[in-house]
Amino acid sequence: MPQIVIENLFNFTIQSECPSGKVIDLIHENGIDWMHACGKKARCTTCKMIVVKGKENLTEMNDREKLFLSQGRLKQDERLSCQTSLIGERIVIRVAERNKFPHLEYSK
Repeated sequence: MPQIVIENLFNFTIQSECPSGKVIDLIHENGIDWMHACGKKARCTTCKMIVVKGKENLTEMNDREKLFLSQGRLKQDERLSCQTSLIGERIVIRVAERNKFPHLEYSK
């Protein structure tokens, strides 16, 4: 069963029987707040996730992500959760420091 582990949210684990949606949708469906200032339209980078493990289990980077990467707004280990789908068994991600919500408690 496909799995998303959010490492700095105390290893919160999402197991999904139908992972065909975007990563951000799977996160939201499991009751976790995840920033997305542009409404999931790939116009900003507030929904970025740091991919710790399982990069190969994600869809290929799209043109918008490549643009942000070339502009330095995304790093090699970061992806937009609004543009990325899970295609493999497991990913481990982190919330970027600048995209943390003040009302959530994060682990290291």
